[in-house]
Amino acid sequence: MHKIVVLDRDTIAPAVQVRRPSFAHEWVEYARTSPSEVVARAKDATIIINNKVDLRADTLAQLPQLKLIAIAATGTDCVNKTAAAAQGVPTVNIRGYAKATVPEHTFALLLSLARSIVPYRQEVLEGAWQAAQQFCFFTNPIVDLAGRRLGIVGAGVLGSQVAGIARAFGMDVVFYDPMAKPGTAGVVSLDELIETSHAITLHCPLTDETRGMFDMTAFRRMKNRPILINTARGGLIVEEDLEVALDEGLVSAAGLDVTLPEPPAPDSAFMRLARRRNVICTPHIAWASLEAQQALADQLIDNVENFVAGSPTNVVSPD
Repeated sequence: MHKIVVLDRDTIAPAVQVRRPSFAHEWVEYARTSPSEVVARAKDATIIINNKVDLRADTLAQLPQLKLIAIAATGTDCVNKTAAAAQGVPTVNIRGYAKATVPEHTFALLLSLARSIVPYRQEVLEGAWQAAQQFCFFTNPIVDLAGRRLGIVGAGVLGSQVAGIARAFGMDVVFYDPMAKPGTAGVVSLDELIETSHAITLHCPLTDETRGMFDMTAFRRMKNRPILINTARGGLIVEEDLEVALDEGLVSAAGLDVTLPEPPAPDSAFMRLARRRNVICTPHIAWASLEAQQALADQLIDNVENFVAGSPTNVVSPD
């Protein structure tokens, strides 16, 4: 009989139903688990369900019964997949569940920043409207999205969904994606995207090639003072450099849903950015509509059942 150990159930909202697999099994569930607790909790597990707990090579080596790592997310960088594969343990992930929630969150950030929604709301609460003594006041910039260029880094499912929303707003859309076929319509070089976009949104994985891709070198090439949105992965942006870029007016505003590490330290660059009027920070929730979380939970157990049935799905290649 399989023993299934869930390491971090609290990373899925309590309102979301995680059904039990249809095959005979023992189910052990933990709200959260530190890396140092994994071996003790999962030493007899044949299947681990995990979202963000680090599964390092030395940890995996101490889990001889393990047959499957089922990640409750798309990103699998918390797993040393090479070490797992060397032990004959596949890693499976979740795909396609966030094609509405992440693009909608991306545009919530973009619209809020373009129209200065958050600072205007704060000023209304502080009495600025009464102090203005007229029907409106103008203390923050407001710009239309229509007619402006949106640069999307990553032309996969999420980037393409964002593009559809952008076009509905009348935006000109371009992509940068090194995996796109040469000659694909709308695909430009990263330099062109950086230099010509009025807003830039990131929808790519964190790899050795993409880590820190938005740094001072990139910011100094920006000609249109773009709004920068990141709902993808922390580490794509050098946050200390973003602070400088905002100070120098190279970037007009930023919307950040991710950082490294998560949660951020109180004195981190991310938290300093969060205190700025032209920055909106959210706690890695772009993926987390109730509808998306339920789809994720259903697919998660589908993956486990398919593996046990001998037809594994969503297997991730080793690093």
